[in-house]
Amino acid sequence: MISACTPTIRRLALAIGLLGAFCGASAADDGRAAESGPVKDGALKGVVELFTSQGCSSCPPADAALKKLVDEGEVVALAYHVDYWNYLGWADTLASKENTERQYAYARMLGRYGVYTPQAILNGRDHANGADLPAIRNRLALMDEKGKGLSVPIAASIGGDEISIKVGAGKGRANVVVVYFDRARVVKVEKGENSGKEIAYWHAVRDIQTIGMWEGKPAEFTLPASVLFEGQGNSGCAVLLQSMKDKETPGAIIGAATVLAGPQGKL
Repeated sequence: MISACTPTIRRLALAIGLLGAFCGASAADDGRAAESGPVKDGALKGVVELFTSQGCSSCPPADAALKKLVDEGEVVALAYHVDYWNYLGWADTLASKENTERQYAYARMLGRYGVYTPQAILNGRDHANGADLPAIRNRLALMDEKGKGLSVPIAASIGGDEISIKVGAGKGRANVVVVYFDRARVVKVEKGENSGKEIAYWHAVRDIQTIGMWEGKPAEFTLPASVLFEGQGNSGCAVLLQSMKDKETPGAIIGAATVLAGPQGKL
């Protein structure tokens, strides 16, 4: 079994919250390509948010596992690079304090004192070792059986200069959150626990934006299409529909999908 890395006690003092929520896809009509990730049976099976670090020796197997989930196209798969391992000598080139804050917010939601890498948060409800694909798949399947999967339909399309997002009806209220990511990156790690390794990273989150509220009724939201075409075909976004336990603590994700810019990223 892959062991997980846990940060120092000093780092456990961090605590803030964030949000989450969801999307669908189509093609642009202005000559710029946009596509959705492959979904074999037409229904997503969940959302996997991997918290990882270039400075953690236990993380490369989890990064590879996330790539498998991306290729399978049956879940929304996102990688949040955290910064609390930077003190080991290598500053993660994809990390941000916002990603770290989101992980600590999930720790509060789960009733945990600390965090670890690689940690996978599943549907905003549970967690597992990010390298343990059987556990991730089994827990998502069990959630779906118990009615804790993705239950609210979302559709998104690009037309002209706009991305149109349509959220269907359901129960409760939630934030509509757009998570922007780079589809594929290769990084040569020069210091720290992974020194000398060249590692491929997929769906690395670079920004999160709350664009509105959903209160159980059908709703529509609009974004400028330019947000997807800043990375020269290497960009994408997930639109997550996520409830909040309180102002700073995220809760269950009840819907999600991805929109991708340009040709399918390959390494």
